[in-house]
Amino acid sequence: MSVLVFGSVNTDLVFALPGLPAPGETVLSPRHAMLPGGKGANQAVAAARDGAPTAFAGAVGEDALAEVALSGLRDAGVDLARLAWVAAPTACAAVLVDPAGRNQIAVGSGANREARAAQVEAAALSPGTLLLLQMEVPAAENAALIRRARAGGARVLLNLAPAAPLPADVLGALDLLIANEHEAAWLGTQLGCGASAPALHRALGVPVAVTLGEAGAEAATAAGVIATPAFPVRAVDTTGAGDAWCGVLAASLDRGLPLAAAMRRASAAAALACTRTGAAMPRAAETERLLSSTP
Repeated sequence: MSVLVFGSVNTDLVFALPGLPAPGETVLSPRHAMLPGGKGANQAVAAARDGAPTAFAGAVGEDALAEVALSGLRDAGVDLARLAWVAAPTACAAVLVDPAGRNQIAVGSGANREARAAQVEAAALSPGTLLLLQMEVPAAENAALIRRARAGGARVLLNLAPAAPLPADVLGALDLLIANEHEAAWLGTQLGCGASAPALHRALGVPVAVTLGEAGAEAATAAGVIATPAFPVRAVDTTGAGDAWCGVLAASLDRGLPLAAAMRRASAAAALACTRTGAAMPRAAETERLLSSTP
């Protein structure tokens, strides 16, 4: 089995601020960092560091930011054979973080808008593949790849982040839809139902997991509802916590863990991601230590 991630890859400019700026306000940062990021790349790194054979398909520009953007993927040993180099600039995100770990993020999509489903060959969408996607690349390309993956027998997980519309047949083709509470609220409004995992599951007819920050996570499937508490940690920066959750969940499901156990492991990884600056994905040994030390 293996994990294949189709999605975004960025260079993140992370600014530690005494407070998040109000509209029109300038806040000086005592320090900043340039780090690899992007939801797709973060989730691929998280899956690889958790031990899953992982490949990534996305796009970067032929510029200096590409090397920073790709550094995390390369360090984690992610297969980049399906990466596209395009004329558009490598995507870049400005990440503003306050002392409580809360953030504001702006993203220049750049090359992420050039990612194409055709970068993934049919042979990679077999029953031995778990395909993980997000919404920072064109929705039409996600839809095309999900349909092909369903036809090829691959298992398909979609993180609806950031929230954006997809055709009903595409949502209905998923093995699991993942959303945070804000994305779940948006989707519930679109579907005319509640924002809880059970409500979304009933409306879509597919398993749904909703991450709830400090309240943990909840999933609803045909077998019932699973609730997983969060691991208590001192948050430094919540950037990438959701990506750690998704990537480790994918790696856990890929190696055969049941959903409840996969969610607990994902929650531990997400908690660890909150204790460090930027989208820093934990390694398997770190996650296992937290799991073993927490009842």
